[in-house]
Amino acid sequence: MECLSPLVLTEDQQQKVREVFLDEMRLGLAANPERTSSLLMENTFIPELPDGTENGEYLALDLGGTHFRVIYVRMKNGRFSEEVVDYFHVPSEKRLGPGQDLFEFLADCIAEFVQKRNLGGRNFQLGFTFSFPMTQKSLDVGILVSWTKSFNCPGVVGEDAVKMLNDAIHKRKDLDITVKAILNDTTGTLVMGAYMDKRCALAMILGTGCNGCYIEKVERIEKWLGKHLESEMIVDIEWGAFGDNGVLDFIKTDWDRAVDDQSLLVHSYTFEKYFAGKYLGDLYREILLTLTKKGLMCGGKIGNLHTHGAITTTSVSRIESDTFKGLLEETKMVLNDVKLNHDDDDLHIAQYVAGIISYRGITLVSLITGILLERMQRNHCTVAIDGSLFKHHPRFRPLMEKLISEFAPGRSFDLRLAHDGSGKGAALAAAIAERLEQKRSLTNSN
Repeated sequence: MECLSPLVLTEDQQQKVREVFLDEMRLGLAANPERTSSLLMENTFIPELPDGTENGEYLALDLGGTHFRVIYVRMKNGRFSEEVVDYFHVPSEKRLGPGQDLFEFLADCIAEFVQKRNLGGRNFQLGFTFSFPMTQKSLDVGILVSWTKSFNCPGVVGEDAVKMLNDAIHKRKDLDITVKAILNDTTGTLVMGAYMDKRCALAMILGTGCNGCYIEKVERIEKWLGKHLESEMIVDIEWGAFGDNGVLDFIKTDWDRAVDDQSLLVHSYTFEKYFAGKYLGDLYREILLTLTKKGLMCGGKIGNLHTHGAITTTSVSRIESDTFKGLLEETKMVLNDVKLNHDDDDLHIAQYVAGIISYRGITLVSLITGILLERMQRNHCTVAIDGSLFKHHPRFRPLMEKLISEFAPGRSFDLRLAHDGSGKGAALAAAIAERLEQKRSLTNSN
């Protein structure tokens, strides 16, 4: 317990995380910040959510990994009446080759989908989920800030992904499609959450990576210059990068540094490396490696613990399930997989480690959620959440409910799994974009 004490966040540290996050939010929204924030605080240009008037047919494109989806939905009186989805694989030469080739490949897949589903000969508005860091100039302009994950196409950073996709679509003569909205999966989750429950004002992804977005008052978005008629706007926080500028180093342990050093993008995505699905398994492995080397478990034998990726976040979730049920079976299997000799004491230590790193991650997410609930001051806020960590880790939902209540006392909220914000949420965003356009043309004609 002494060895693992750096993983336990003290009340003082929790208070400091709160103060630092609020300050980073202020800087991220400021017109002339005194220093750069680690939070992008991006205006998504979505000022309203589904209102039940959505009608018609829409397409959505969901790109964020090696597989992407083309989705067709039909909406009637604000509800989905039909949906069709096809999956496509993005080969490595498209993920790493010239950007123009990637977007032409996406357009080819859309055309294949339209032909296969007999959807040709009509006009479609398309919502584009593009799950990479971008700066938005409007609902249909998204400038790529940097590629992440397994993508690195030259000629796209600093360019508008919507224009590149529209150009590729219009180059083909067989498609009548206009990209109307660009968003990331977190924003899509909020839109999807609001479709399920009108009181939704906050959303997050807790999966391989993590991020959050919420509804902010426009007067607080100081960097959005000029006159605005909207009163509220969804702001994409991009909190996976919280602490990239060093403001969270006071909670960083040697194990966190080891995980960061072995990651693809060192010294970036600081916050999500504390607990997101891509990293939790390696964090766990690094801690067990230290404990075995110190002779505190498994007779000091390290087995395969030095192998990066030898333990996954799924394994941590399995061990946590054991703890919940008072069992040891899954824990034994995980330790056997990494060639560790163990007795019952070792199994209980392994469970304690899984619990303590999970608790730290849940505490960090709950702290931020509490801050946002206090900031928005709503009578009730439904929090829409998507992602494998929230779905499959047995401790996340119950502990988040408990801790958020402590961090935002008296605030009414509930956590709701909002599946497929990146798909159906994008189609809803296209419908919202169409409604906003109609409102604008009515205003202009009057």
